[in-house]
Amino acid sequence: MSNKTLTRADLSEAVYDKLGLSRTESYDLVEEILEEIICAFEKGEDVKITSFGSFLLRDKTERIGRNPKTGIEVPITSRKVVVFRPSELLKEHVRLQKPLDRE
Repeated sequence: MSNKTLTRADLSEAVYDKLGLSRTESYDLVEEILEEIICAFEKGEDVKITSFGSFLLRDKTERIGRNPKTGIEVPITSRKVVVFRPSELLKEHVRLQKPLDRE
């Protein structure tokens, strides 16, 4: 199993290969999609991509953490985090290690 990270360049190259757009148009399309996702988070909205999964905003409360090196307790402030919940379809494909049907 590969530990390769999927990058924006990989995504735009896939768009270029599959849709036949220019490389610049492909890169711009990927950037626009990612920007829409970021804007939704800034508005406090969750993002659902059908047959893939949902990106959900969660509030984390303030808590006390510990520096593992020194053992000193430090406060960790409350914050918002993004969590990902894969769809059942994606989970099944990962479990079976087969590619998604692309129609």
